[in-house]
Amino acid sequence: VCRGFQEINVALGGTLLQQVHAQPGMLDHREDKDAPYAVQYAAAHQIRIEADSAMAQWAGGTAARVNSLHGQGIGRLAQGLRAIAHAPDGLVEAFEVRGASAFAYAMQWHPEWRPAENVFYTGIFQAFGDACRARQSSRLMENI
Repeated sequence: VCRGFQEINVALGGTLLQQVHAQPGMLDHREDKDAPYAVQYAAAHQIRIEADSAMAQWAGGTAARVNSLHGQGIGRLAQGLRAIAHAPDGLVEAFEVRGASAFAYAMQWHPEWRPAENVFYTGIFQAFGDACRARQSSRLMENI
């Protein structure tokens, strides 16, 4: 999530755009730090989700609205990652790790903000929890 999303990309060889808002044709993805948290974390823009991704299943389609609280963004996506959601300006908003055998998704926005009020965010955490339980179950079976 957010910085972790950016750090995974950089750790795997990708790059970041500094000051996305200053790049020609890009949206201002930063929050108003003087606004109440409910405003800062409110849905700020739509994302376009790849139809063949698990994320589209969690969202119930190929579009969703997400919050936006970042000044940096993905410049070049690292090899081994697949962009699965984009902002209207083309900025990568979510990716998956190609060929991962476990839950390996990351997103720029903050789905932890009031997930019970957002079916998409709830879907993300449900999928993550399901993956954790499946992994735990497989490890338990390995030890039998």
